[in-house]
Amino acid sequence: MNQRSLIAGSARRVSFWLLAAAFFIWPPAVFAQVNIAQEKPPEKTVNLYAWADYFDPSVLDDFTKETGIRIAYDTYDTNEALDARLAIGRSGYDVVVISGPVLQKEIAAGLLQKLDKAQLPAAKMLWPDIMARLSAYDPGNLYAVNYMWFTVGLAFNASMIQDRQAGASLSSWDTVFRPDLLKAFADCGVEVQDSPNDLFAIALHYLKLDPRSKSLADLKRAGELLYGLRRNVKKFRVSSDLSDLAGGDACLNLGWSSAAAQARKQAHESGSGVTVDYTVPKGGTLVLLDNLAIPKDAPHADAAYALINYLMRPDIAARNTKATHFANGIVASKPFLPQDILSDPSIYPDESVMKSFFTAAAYGPVEQAFIAREWLRVKNGDVQPAVTKDKKADVKKTGKAQSPAGRDRR
Repeated sequence: MNQRSLIAGSARRVSFWLLAAAFFIWPPAVFAQVNIAQEKPPEKTVNLYAWADYFDPSVLDDFTKETGIRIAYDTYDTNEALDARLAIGRSGYDVVVISGPVLQKEIAAGLLQKLDKAQLPAAKMLWPDIMARLSAYDPGNLYAVNYMWFTVGLAFNASMIQDRQAGASLSSWDTVFRPDLLKAFADCGVEVQDSPNDLFAIALHYLKLDPRSKSLADLKRAGELLYGLRRNVKKFRVSSDLSDLAGGDACLNLGWSSAAAQARKQAHESGSGVTVDYTVPKGGTLVLLDNLAIPKDAPHADAAYALINYLMRPDIAARNTKATHFANGIVASKPFLPQDILSDPSIYPDESVMKSFFTAAAYGPVEQAFIAREWLRVKNGDVQPAVTKDKKADVKKTGKAQSPAGRDRR
């Protein structure tokens, strides 16, 4: 026997005795546990980034039960926070809820994936009219599908309004944009949502200008119109919580339909005796669209498609609407909704109102800085008006545009 064979034989004997010794030191159950741990597949996860309380919690639980995919749900409270998180890259998120103007910006920056419609069979359930509106931000609907939508209008305490002006009608935007009409309600509390981009679009439309105009001259006219509000406004609300209206401490709110629906629910549950109504004045209003998209570097794209498909199921979309009081983007969800939601104009306005919808612009840094300056003047009254002569003036002074007030879209 040669030397190599002797070495090999010795190695086999040493391995045998080492294995035998290990068997007596470590019980067989330990080996079994190690093998099981090695064979257990990694947990599937989908990372979701959205507004807080934007889903029925049981819907998210049921998704995990049905698919085995765990949802890691992180929240943001302003569009600026979402934009910043996506802009730095490697966000780690698989699905984001994103508003129309931010969607347009992220598409231009190359931060989102084009959706593979073959992996979204539930997309056939999407509401054609809402998706057509979404195309203003996402031409061809290539990058996003609508999740929820809502409008800007007037929420009010009808009895308090009638007490101050019998027969008063809130059917016209004149009610808020004509100081001589608005002052009739100043003593009972007029509140305005602190959401400048939305209100500039409404003001432009009222002035019969393009609500998506980026002309600084047009924005200046809108700012002057909004400035006329301040003398009769009790509060500019950063939060969408309309507790003052629900509790009888305010009578009129210019803001989001979603907030009006929540205030109505709050007033009913509190037993305050207050009835909160909502109307969209004639002539049209802004529709706001919150949408589902997949970041370019999503680590779990397959799980992202699974979640989006699930959320587009009509029965699931209806459950989320019942939980949030937002209208959803799935027209086929209506048979799953109760009549009190379907007949609520703050959630589902009638067809004539929907035909009057328009969308807001996605502003660049120059326009955004200009609006921010004008809005400060609307709220504070003592800020020097923004200039319109040099579009680059605000950017040159600071090196970057100022951001407007943070928006609590909930």
